[in-house]
Amino acid sequence: MTQSHFTPAAEVAAPSGAAPLELAVVMPTLNERGNIAPMVARLEEALGPTGWEAVFVDDNSRDGTADEARRIGRTDPRIRVIQRIGRRGLASAAIEGMCATAAPFVAVMDADHQHDPALLRHMLEAVKSGEADLAYASRFAVGGNADGLTSKGRENGSRFANAVARKLTGTELSDAMSGFFLLRTDQLRSQAQDLSGIGFKIMLDILATASPQLRVKEFPLKFAERLSGESKLDHAVVLDFLAGLYERYLGRYIPTRFALFGTVGGLGVFVHMAVLAALFRTGLTTFTLATAAATIVAMTFNFWLNNLLTYRDKKLTGAKAMFYGWMGFCATSAVGAFANVAVSSYLQGHGWRWWAAALIGVVLASVWNYALSSKFVWGRYR
Repeated sequence: MTQSHFTPAAEVAAPSGAAPLELAVVMPTLNERGNIAPMVARLEEALGPTGWEAVFVDDNSRDGTADEARRIGRTDPRIRVIQRIGRRGLASAAIEGMCATAAPFVAVMDADHQHDPALLRHMLEAVKSGEADLAYASRFAVGGNADGLTSKGRENGSRFANAVARKLTGTELSDAMSGFFLLRTDQLRSQAQDLSGIGFKIMLDILATASPQLRVKEFPLKFAERLSGESKLDHAVVLDFLAGLYERYLGRYIPTRFALFGTVGGLGVFVHMAVLAALFRTGLTTFTLATAAATIVAMTFNFWLNNLLTYRDKKLTGAKAMFYGWMGFCATSAVGAFANVAVSSYLQGHGWRWWAAALIGVVLASVWNYALSSKFVWGRYR
């Protein structure tokens, strides 16, 4: 029998003069090629030459962000890249990156230079010493600022979401929507199966699902202007927080996307009735034409809000994608409406109470529309 020549893992040592890997810095990226090399330089300045690695998780950027990270990685083994094909979203990217490292500690931060890597040493020491289970950087702590936010509306939205998040997590946080935090990797892995991966606020998801509750320490962050690249967030920060609430309280019973899709559909009913009343009750047109107009307006509203909220991590952008996405959504909605009428009419004709038949038809149409939209609208037109 041939003897194995593999060295036991416990006997493998770091190269001479190099510190063992201690910290991984995970950075989700989207069209940020110009940020990569300057960020690597800043990480080395903050953390020293060894003992860390940077994991760039790129959502298949159009500008070659992943290629730039690979270029640097060919001569710098501290630099790694995960290029995701067909998957998008900051939260899921952060989870994949954190699970991909062997480092005992892991941090998540932006690659666009709005987060200061100089804080990493202090955050690492707080968690490593046992002072805290999770350290995070706060824009709203004493000594920090939110000057890098692109609008006052986003700042106010963040403050509102922070207030509600404190109730959700049971932890006193000044900036629950922070995207810059550090914790032990084994803590993250123990929770990975319970994290939704939907939306943008992964730290909030970690804190809300942890049991027992994590001890937290915050560090003031001076939130800088973005160096280059696209924002991975948009102005609907409160809507993103709503997705987190759905996942927290309904996720175990109903898929979060479906719950959001149903909520949008419910709002669409009100839009439909409002337009119908405005056109028909005021005598502007016939009932048939008013109904047709109300249907088109409601479907357009539903498409816009689903794109903004339900499918934010697969959001359609650009005139062509939006047009074809809208056409596809209207087509799938029409199929769902036909199924609704057919099933409810059949059930009512076979002795079901009218309201029960109608309810079954609505539920079937909602599931049908959700399935088709997920596949053919936000699956195909990315």
